[in-house]
Amino acid sequence: MEFFDELETRDPAQREAEQFAALRAQIVNAQSKAPYFARALAGVNAVDIKDRAALALLPVTRKSDLIELQKGALPFAGMTALPQCALGRVFMSPGPTFDPEGKRADYWRLARAMFAAGFRAGELVHNTFSYHFTPAGFMADMGAQALGCPVFPGGTGQTEMQVAAIASLKPRCYIGTPSFLRIILEKADELTADVSSVTKALVSAEALPATLRAWLNARGVATLQCYASADLGLVAYESAAQDGMIVDEGVVVELVRPGTGELVVDGEVGEVVVTTLTPEYPLIRFATGDLSAALAGASPCGRTNLRIQGWLGRADQTAKVKGMFVKPSQVADVVRRHVEIRKYRLVIDHDDKKADRMTLNCEIAGAPSPALAASIATTIRNVCNLRGEIAFKPVGSLPNDGKVIDDVRTYD
Repeated sequence: MEFFDELETRDPAQREAEQFAALRAQIVNAQSKAPYFARALAGVNAVDIKDRAALALLPVTRKSDLIELQKGALPFAGMTALPQCALGRVFMSPGPTFDPEGKRADYWRLARAMFAAGFRAGELVHNTFSYHFTPAGFMADMGAQALGCPVFPGGTGQTEMQVAAIASLKPRCYIGTPSFLRIILEKADELTADVSSVTKALVSAEALPATLRAWLNARGVATLQCYASADLGLVAYESAAQDGMIVDEGVVVELVRPGTGELVVDGEVGEVVVTTLTPEYPLIRFATGDLSAALAGASPCGRTNLRIQGWLGRADQTAKVKGMFVKPSQVADVVRRHVEIRKYRLVIDHDDKKADRMTLNCEIAGAPSPALAASIATTIRNVCNLRGEIAFKPVGSLPNDGKVIDDVRTYD
C-alpha cells in the first residue's frame, strides 16, 4: 500500500489527540483574528475543548446562512483570520457567497485525494473544473502541482477541443465531474479519436452512480470520487478500496441531527458538520447541509481515519405549514422537553379535507399514554405555534435516513 503521508495511518487515539491540540490552537486563532468567531465563541476557553463531547457544545455556523451573514459584512462576514490583501484569490459561488484562498501550496488539500486516486508525480492532469468565479479549477490545479503533476487547464465545455487536447497530449489523469468525463469519451468515439491514455479519474461536484462508475471502469478509466466544497476544501475521499469516503486529515467531521448541533449515534444518518484546521479561514462547526453516516472500523486500504458513506441527501428540511415555517431545530426543541422520546420524525401531509396536518411519530422509552401524547402536543403548539398530532411507533420502526421533517404532501 502507498500513502500520501504518515498522517493517514496514525493510531486513531493519536490522531484524535493531535487534532484536538491543533483545534484548540485554531479556536484561539479564530477568537483573536476573526471578528465573527470572536463573537460566536465569546466566553469559550479553548483549553476546555479536549474531546468531541466538548466540541459539540460549541455553536454551529450554517452554510445556508452565509448569504445573509456576508451581506452584513462583505466579503467574508468577518470569518477570515487574514486581511483581504493577504489572500491569494477571492471567489464567488452562486448565491452569491464569497470564498477566500490562502497563498499556501495546496491550500485546499486536494493532493491527498489525487494521490489516493493514483495520480503520481510527472503525470499530466487534465483538469475540467471551472477556473471562472468558483474555486474548483484552482482547487484541483493546486493539488496536482503539489503532487508534482503538470496541469492542462481544460475548464468546462468545448468538448471537441477537450478531445483534441487529450488525443494530442495523452494525459493519464482526469479531474472533473463524472458526467463530463462520459461526454468527452462519447465525443471521442464519435470523432474516432484516441483518448485511451486517460486511465485514472478523480471526480466530484455531483453524484457518481454505480452504473456510471461501471461504464467508466469498462472504458479503462479507474474512477474514484471525493467530497469537497468551496468553503472547506477537501472533506473526504475514496481510496482504491472503494469502501466509504475517508475523512481528510485537515478537518474534524461530526454528524449531527439535522437542524441541531447534537451528535447522532454511530451509523445514524446525520448532517455533516466540519471544523477545519485551515488557519486562514477557521470555520468552527460549519454545518454543510449535507447528510451522511459514519462507517464502522478502518478502511481496508489501511487508512485509519473516520469513514463516511458519502452524500446521502440534504439536511435542510424546513417546511411551510399553514403559512408558518417549521424547522428541524424546532422539532428538536420539542423533543428535548420530553426525555421519553428516543427517536422521532415529523410527517407533514394533508387530511381528508386537504388541510395541512403535522404528526410527530415517536419511538419512546416505556409504555405510551394519552397523558404523554397530550403533553407532547402542547409542546408542539407552544414551540411551533401550530397544532400537531402524536403517533407512537414501535421501537426500531422509524427509518434511519436523517429526516427530521418528512413532507409527503401532494398537490393535484
